[in-house]
Amino acid sequence: MPGRGALCLGLLLHVLLGCGSVQQPGGCPAPCECSEPAKTVKCVNRNLTAVPPDLPPYVRNLFITGNRLARLPAGAFPAQRLPDLSALNLSGNHLRAVEAGALAALPALRQLDLSGNPLVSLSPQAFGEGGSPLEELALRGALRDRGVLLSLGAMLQSGALRNLSRLELADNGLLLLPAGAFAALLALRQLDLGDSSLVGLRNASSQAPGQLQGLNLSDDSLGLLRNGTPAQLRGGPPALRRVGPGRNAWLCDCAVEDLLAWLKEGDRAEGREALACAYPDKVLGKALLKINGSDLNCSVPVDLPSQLQTSYVFLGIVLALIGAIFLLVLYLNRKGIKKWMHNIRDACRDHMEGYHYRYEINADPRLTNLSSNSDV
Repeated sequence: MPGRGALCLGLLLHVLLGCGSVQQPGGCPAPCECSEPAKTVKCVNRNLTAVPPDLPPYVRNLFITGNRLARLPAGAFPAQRLPDLSALNLSGNHLRAVEAGALAALPALRQLDLSGNPLVSLSPQAFGEGGSPLEELALRGALRDRGVLLSLGAMLQSGALRNLSRLELADNGLLLLPAGAFAALLALRQLDLGDSSLVGLRNASSQAPGQLQGLNLSDDSLGLLRNGTPAQLRGGPPALRRVGPGRNAWLCDCAVEDLLAWLKEGDRAEGREALACAYPDKVLGKALLKINGSDLNCSVPVDLPSQLQTSYVFLGIVLALIGAIFLLVLYLNRKGIKKWMHNIRDACRDHMEGYHYRYEINADPRLTNLSSNSDV
C-alpha cells in the first residue's frame, strides 16, 4: 500500500505545517520583530495606532517607536501579561496623551523613554496609585506644553517615582523649573537639563536631592548665574561631582565674579576649561578661567544699596530746602498775609450776617408783610 502510505504522509505534513503557521500563545505580533533569546520585541515604523495586545510574555526590552499611537489609554499594557518588561521605548510616536493607569500594569519596569512626543496631557496617576519601580525616565523634547510640565511636577512631588535615579528633561525649551519638583526624588543621581532656555537654576540647585551626582546645563540660556546660584552649587548636594555648564553665552561683566570663583576653587564644573565669554566684544572668546579684574572693569565696586541710600539722602535735603524756602516766604509776607486773612474774615462775617437777616425776615410773618408793604 505504498500509495496510501504516501498519501497519509502528505496529509500529516500538511497538518503539521498548518499547525506551525498558526500563532501560538506567546508568539510574535505580525507587525513586529521578536527575538526570544534576546527577550526583545521591536515594532518600529509600522504606523501602529495602539499597543499590540498579543505581545509575548517573555519580552524584557520593548521598542514601539516611530508609530502613530496618539494616546496611551488606561490598561494599554495588559495586566499580568508582561511580568518581565523592564525597558520600554515609546519615543517618536506622536503621543499627545498618557492617561491614568496607562503604565500601571508593568511591575518590572525600570526604563521608560517618551522622548520626541508632543505631549499635551500627562496624568500624575499614569503609573497607578501605588507608584512605580521606574529608575530612568527620558522626556527629551516632550514637555513643550506648560500644562504637561506642571503635571510632571505634580507626579514627581507625589512620590510616584521615588526610585527614579536618572531624569532627562533636555530639549524642552524650559525657562524655569517648577518649585519643589525634585524634592521627593531622593534616589536621583543624574539630571539632564541641557539644550533648553533656562535663565535660572534656583529650583535645580537649591532643591536638588542630596544624592545628585551629575547636572547637565549645556546649551541653555544661562548667560549668568545670578541670585547666589554659584554659592548654592558650592553648598549644594554633597554628592554632586559633575556640573556641565558648557556652550552657554556667558556675559563677562562684574556679575560673573562669583561664577569665576566657583570655577576656580574646585573641579565640579565639567569642561570648565572650554567655557568662554560671549559678551562684551573685548573679551569675546576668552576663556572664563583666564578672566581677571582688569577685564571686568570692576576696580570701582558698584554698590546699588549705597547708591539708593545716597539718592534718598539727597532727595530729603532737597525737600527740606524747599520747605525752608516756603516758610521764609511766609514769614516775610506775614503782614500782608495777616491783612488778607482779616479781609477774608470780614467778608465772610458780612456774608453770614446777610444770611442771618434774611432768615429772620422769612421766619416772622409780620416782618414778611412789612417787607412786602415797604416794597409796594
